[in-house]
Amino acid sequence: MKEDNTRRLGLIGSGFMGKTHTFGFATASRVFDMPFSIELDCIADATPELAQKARRLLGFKRAVGDWRDLINDPQIDIVDITAPNAFHKDMALAAIAAGKHVYCEKPLATTVGDATEMANAAQAAQVITQVGFNYLANPMLVLARDMIAAGELGEIRSYRGIHAEDYMADEKNPWTWRHDPIGGGALADLGSHALATAEFLLGPIERVLGDCATHISERPGPDGASRTIDVDDVGRAFLRFANGASGSIEANWLATGRKMQHEFEIYGSQGSLAFSQERFNELQYYTNLDRPGQRGYRTLVAGPEHEPYGRFCVAPGHQLGFNDLKAIEIFGFAEAIAGLRPEPFNFQAGLRVQALVEAILHSVTEQTWMVSKP
Repeated sequence: MKEDNTRRLGLIGSGFMGKTHTFGFATASRVFDMPFSIELDCIADATPELAQKARRLLGFKRAVGDWRDLINDPQIDIVDITAPNAFHKDMALAAIAAGKHVYCEKPLATTVGDATEMANAAQAAQVITQVGFNYLANPMLVLARDMIAAGELGEIRSYRGIHAEDYMADEKNPWTWRHDPIGGGALADLGSHALATAEFLLGPIERVLGDCATHISERPGPDGASRTIDVDDVGRAFLRFANGASGSIEANWLATGRKMQHEFEIYGSQGSLAFSQERFNELQYYTNLDRPGQRGYRTLVAGPEHEPYGRFCVAPGHQLGFNDLKAIEIFGFAEAIAGLRPEPFNFQAGLRVQALVEAILHSVTEQTWMVSKP
């Protein structure tokens, strides 16, 4: 640990997730008793001009136009990657080789092979890693997992999960890097969240059977010419869990009217749970222990009893926000760097999600159930 007990952050990318990560670090430093202080030291972007603009807006000390300069800077302790998916591997491997701890936004990589290389490199170098699945930091998801583990729902029989948004619903919207095969399509982009949530709550998925569809086959390219779309707009999979439960997930970026439908329903022999990210400070709970005639879903509202909600607000029902979940995720990462807890969701966990995505895609090609490898 450095004598001044400070860790210097280098952030690559200043888009939506770059801003979210920055807000998360700023909030975590004020809400939690952090094991060390974090300095927003350097930001890198595609050009020096973009990097300098981001430095001014986000409060970093320095800016560079080449991410390699950031990674090779001996002053940087933590490298945070929020660049497009295709760049994750090269950036992460370079940061690991430089001995930096690495925080990478999901998905970890675009292929299982790349994710495996990244996870193995991190393990060999003994650096701490984190993949950005911040929905899992929600205290209400932790509550749901604890209730399931405690047997409050009885034997878990089935699961339904969905992550649907409408940001690709307009066929006039232009081609982006997300439409390139290395971008992954809806299953990799949104389905990764649905799969991570399913395993967070119910444990390992053993087998998958997938179906993917491309409904918008062409989009205008950067030069105005039509570009063919080769990735899925909608991806679905049937699941079989190691605990005996069956289930399904859907990933859909054409869901007109939906902005953040990250939802799940879990059915057990004695009760059930339902959750929606659109109301993510609430958990719906049904139990057979209620008297006949008085049964129905009750709303469990987030409050100080659900740690670490109380760190943000002393009053129940006042609600956490999206950026607060990132702050909770960052606190866990910081404690792992300090050796105070295991890594909450490291590169090995990110590899696991990528393996599930590829197993589903392979299932689509082969039109059969596929075994999900660890």
